[in-house]
Amino acid sequence: MPNIGATGFILIILVALLLFGPSKLPELGRAFGRTLREFKNGAKEILEDDSDRKEVQKAESSRIEASKPEYRTATAETAPAAQTAQSGEKRLPE
Repeated sequence: MPNIGATGFILIILVALLLFGPSKLPELGRAFGRTLREFKNGAKEILEDDSDRKEVQKAESSRIEASKPEYRTATAETAPAAQTAQSGEKRLPE
């Protein structure tokens, strides 16, 4: 779809003048401006709601991560005890 050039824009204005007359054009312009403003405000509210929802999801996921139990991996000190426990030998505490 080609862009509307200067001649196309002038042609649209002339057709609007013929259809609505010079007294109705300012009213139509105001109504069109209000419509665009309302659309812009509505779009902004939707984007803000979406960003708020993402923040809530982040907070919930971090809260869930914090409540998960922490599992420790075997270190050099705990590894021999784990090996003897697996082999079935009883080892006295040192």
